[in-house]
Amino acid sequence: MVRANGAVSLRELARVVQTSEVTVRRDVRALEAEGLLDRRHGGAVLPGGFTRESGFPQKSHLATAEKTAIADLAAGLVEEGEAVVVGAGTTTQELARRLARVPGLTVVTNSLLVAQALAHANRVEVVMTGGTLRGSNYALVGSGAEQSLQGLRVSRAFLSGSGLTAERGLSTSNMLSASVDRALVQAAAEVVVLADHTKLGTDTMFQTVPTDVMTRLVTDKPPAHEDRAGTELQALADQGVQITVAGLTSSGGADGSSPAQGGGSGRGAEKGRRDLPMPGQRRNHPPGSGGSAPQLRSASHQDQSPAVGGRVADLAPRRR
Repeated sequence: MVRANGAVSLRELARVVQTSEVTVRRDVRALEAEGLLDRRHGGAVLPGGFTRESGFPQKSHLATAEKTAIADLAAGLVEEGEAVVVGAGTTTQELARRLARVPGLTVVTNSLLVAQALAHANRVEVVMTGGTLRGSNYALVGSGAEQSLQGLRVSRAFLSGSGLTAERGLSTSNMLSASVDRALVQAAAEVVVLADHTKLGTDTMFQTVPTDVMTRLVTDKPPAHEDRAGTELQALADQGVQITVAGLTSSGGADGSSPAQGGGSGRGAEKGRRDLPMPGQRRNHPPGSGGSAPQLRSASHQDQSPAVGGRVADLAPRRR
């Protein structure tokens, strides 16, 4: 499966072979010891340093429940009448399906999949970049795409990628895609990164969003055994990135909601939202309070950004 797809999740492996993730994890360790694959957070990839990029068919079947929960929450950050940019990727495609229900929205994108998801939305205007079609991910890239973004200014950019570390930020395996993503970032006042936990700690060739440029990361809760993923999240929080974590239910959506509930203002979900205090100074984020370990408290005390989906948590930087 790894040879065919380039990457595979432990959850998917466990489903295919009809066994537990604990058993799969043990076997993956043995295969790594033989040099047949490299372990990554929540999965495995082909060996050889920087992860190569999988094609869209393979990506679309990886971490599908996590991407759904992430998209549910990210859609709740978008207000009526906003103008946003949405980059290419399977997670951003899920986001676009939910943005179709936000009235008065303008979406600028270089992704054919994002545009297709919004094509029949009556109250959403879709603006596509120019460029050359890259068939592996159905995205427009090249100088034409980058030039069409010059002079553009929107409220938020929503981007995904192949890997995310606290040291380098978001990265991707393709140079042309990375260049367009950087142009999308330049057009936005805030940058929201969408990345499931399997990408945490993975470093790929081309940096797209440095950590100090990221405003917010929307991700899913790493499994309890993924200590490195949790460490990476805390390191990102220590650098001032706002981190919103979605839990999963058996239905595949964010806690307390189904995947179909995403989109729009999402303010009704505030009652189910749980946040961590967010001390530390970065951009316009106000300093707060808290001990050496973050403690949960009600969302009414801070960060009233709308969120779709039930229970989420925001990581706070550790006090230095």
